Parts: sequence; C-alpha cells; structure tokens
Amino acid sequence: MPEAIIKIDEHKNFYIIQLFTACLSEMAYYIESDKEAIIIDPMREIEPYYKLIQDRGSKLKYVFETHFHADFVSGHIELNIKTGAQIIYGPGAKASYQIKSAKDEEIFQVGKIKIKVLHTPGHTLESSCYLLLDENDKQYCVFTGDTLFLGEVGRPDLAVKGEEITCENLAELLYDSLRNKIMKLEPKCIIYPGHGSGSACGKKIQSGNSDTLENQLNTNYALNKDLKKEDFVKVLTTNIGQPPQYFFHSAEVNMKGYEQIEKIISKSFIFFNINDFLKQSNSNTTVILDTRNQQDFLNGFIPGSINIPLSVNFAVLVGTLFPPCISFLLVTDGKSEKQAIIRLARIGYDKIIGCLQGGFDSCKNSGVEIHSLKNIKALDAKNDAIFLDVRNKQEFEEGKIKGALNVPFNELANQIQNKVFEFPKDKDVYVYCRSGTRSSIACSILRKLGFCNQINIEGGFNELKNNKNLEII
Repeated sequence: MPEAIIKIDEHKNFYIIQLFTACLSEMAYYIESDKEAIIIDPMREIEPYYKLIQDRGSKLKYVFETHFHADFVSGHIELNIKTGAQIIYGPGAKASYQIKSAKDEEIFQVGKIKIKVLHTPGHTLESSCYLLLDENDKQYCVFTGDTLFLGEVGRPDLAVKGEEITCENLAELLYDSLRNKIMKLEPKCIIYPGHGSGSACGKKIQSGNSDTLENQLNTNYALNKDLKKEDFVKVLTTNIGQPPQYFFHSAEVNMKGYEQIEKIISKSFIFFNINDFLKQSNSNTTVILDTRNQQDFLNGFIPGSINIPLSVNFAVLVGTLFPPCISFLLVTDGKSEKQAIIRLARIGYDKIIGCLQGGFDSCKNSGVEIHSLKNIKALDAKNDAIFLDVRNKQEFEEGKIKGALNVPFNELANQIQNKVFEFPKDKDVYVYCRSGTRSSIACSILRKLGFCNQINIEGGFNELKNNKNLEII
C-alpha cells in the first residue's frame, strides 16, 4: 500500500492528502470539498484510498489520471468498479474501458472547488496537469503529474512512435507546455508533482514533496525564461538513458485494463515444499526470485536464484532486469510473500507461480544443495584484482576505479551469452555498483551462469572511493 501520508493540506473549504509510495517514489492525491472527493494518480492497491473515503464519509466523484503511467499500474479501474467514480484523462486519451477524455481548460466542480484541466503534452501526448481553484476561483495548487517535478521535468522518450513522433518532438511539445500553461500560473501556486527523487521518470528529480511555482521558476533549469527551445531539447534528450523495460508494459496495461489485485494475490499465494518448488523452476521463462536481504542471500541461496531484496526498489529492479513474459517463483524470509506479490503487481508483473513454503529457512535441513557467494568490505579490496563495474554508462563515466570493466547489471547476462563480453575466469573479479545492491544482483546472475570467482563489494563505489589502495579516475 502507499507507505505514508506525507502531507495534509487543510483549508476551510477543501482538504488535500498527499500519499507517498517510497519504492516507486510515487505521489498520489486525495482531494475533498463539501464531502465530494477526487483521487489523482492512485496506485493499483486501492485500500488506502477507499479507507480514506469511508473514514471521512465522502463520495468519490472522479479519478483523475495525469497520463497513462509507464512506471506503475494505476488503481483507477478498481476505484471505478468499487465506487462508480468517473475516470478522467486528458485530451486525446483512448483506453479499452470507459473513460472521459477531457477538453483542454475543461472545469470539473468538486464541492466548493473546481479542477481545471491543463493539457500539457510532452512527457506523453495526453499528459495533463490539474489546477485547483478555490471557492473564490483563486489558483491554489496544480497537480503536475510527470510534466513538472521539483528541479526537473518528465522524460520525453516514453511516447515515441518511430519517425512519426520522436523524442525531440515530444521535448519540443513539453517546452511549449511549460511556457504556455505552467509558467503563466500565479507565482504562489503550489506545485504537487507525481514523483519525487529516485524515480526513473525524470533525470535528476530533487528531493521534496511540493514547492511554489515561484521557487521553481528560480531553481528549475527547465523553467528558465531565457532557455531557448533548441537548448531545452538538447539537455532533455542527452544522456537520458534507457527506461526500465517494464515501462512500456505498464503503460499498455493502464490503457487496456487489468485483473483486480485481490485475484492476483489469491492466484499467487500458493506454497510449495522445496522439492515441488524446484520442479516448478524447470523452464527458461521461470525465474527463482530471492527477496531476502543481500547478506542473507550471499550466505546461502538456492542454485540458480536471483537476489533482488524487498528492502530496495524491488519492483523497479525486477522490471529493469526481466521482461514481462517471465514467471516467478518467490523465496522470502517466510513472512513477506504477500508484500512481494503486491509490489510486482504494482508494475503489472502478475505471473507468479507460487512461493517456497517456510521461506529459505525450509531449505536448511532439506538436503537440497545450497550455494553461497563471497563478499568483502570496500576498504579490504586489493588493487591486484579485476574490477567489474555494473553501474550504468553515465555513472561509470562520472567516476570509476582505474582499469575497471563496465557492463550494466541488466545487460550482463545478454552480453556474456552473446559473447559481447567475456567474463574473466583466471582470477578474482571484484563486482561493484554504487552502494552494493546491483552488484549483489550481478553476482547472483554470474553464479547462475556458472561463474564462481566473483566477489561482491559491500558498500560499492561509495565506499571504494575511501580505499587508499585504489586509484579513482
């Protein structure tokens, strides 16, 4: 569920609650006036929103979507089924279920306030912001979705359609949208974005959950009034990086519809003993996903399993590494199976075969073979080993160990299997990323491919920089 209510903005005639889901850096909004409510960009599991409606005795009138989300599956359809609330998208939106595609500047009455649609194409073609006008028609705040973040704007490469609509075309649209719609708002208008720092929907989103337009005009490069369109396009489209591969799947799910999450949980909440569990794994399209913390995994794991801890951006990493056609078998600490299923469902990864009964502990006295991996602290790394950096290319260029090889963790298996990269076999290979998470994943991938000479660097490059035996360039 959304993990925290991080802001309550209460006024005489309206009430705003900002809900934050940390693992996706996503912000959803509940707005209420005179017992009528709307929700903007809800997550797939709708219980927190429904509980708010019940607790406050309100009626949900609309669910507003700022665009077809690529980084998560929204809860708009389930809220519509459960409450009858109308689903609102921006101009030009088309879905396989019933929606209202609003007109630019169309106004929706909610109690004593109004919500005005501002069509802001650029991140996607239907992208829209929603301006809240108070009981006196004064601009109070604007919900900007993925059009405008704090210190950043949305990436323009998710709605590309070959030569028909290019990344540059979308960046140009975004430039115009910001200047024609956002920058003309009242300076004191509050910006409520769709994501915070850590989201892959923007390059370098700043921390924080809201700001005034006035402050963003002074600090956000994209809102610099002297910035020329061609320079904006160049900045926005340079070193943007590949989006996680699940993005396009999630966007399609949001357009076409999906199965209710309770049904997904029910179908996935199946437990196998260790022998039956292993029998289920004999397929090229099945992955054993170990969700325990990094150290527990390195100390012992089922052969062939891949470690992506629930303690990090679990779903994003899974969706970066694996295509949506993959089915998963889950190994947990024995207590977090439901959490893992829900977090996979958040990105539309619903193909979960089942879980290991009793978690990994059930393997210990079962006679099943157990593998382990070496792990050392960054300060203990020697300069006579081979270093493999599994961060992305941009991170690598910004600073690295001299002589290090670079293969991003999500490209490692393909590059080895297609002989693009030959993994060294004759000596130890220190594997590192920024903090130690992606390197642990990479080590588990290498072990699945049959390599045994990889050593995970605990603390990653953040700690390696303090090792006096190594040369940083």
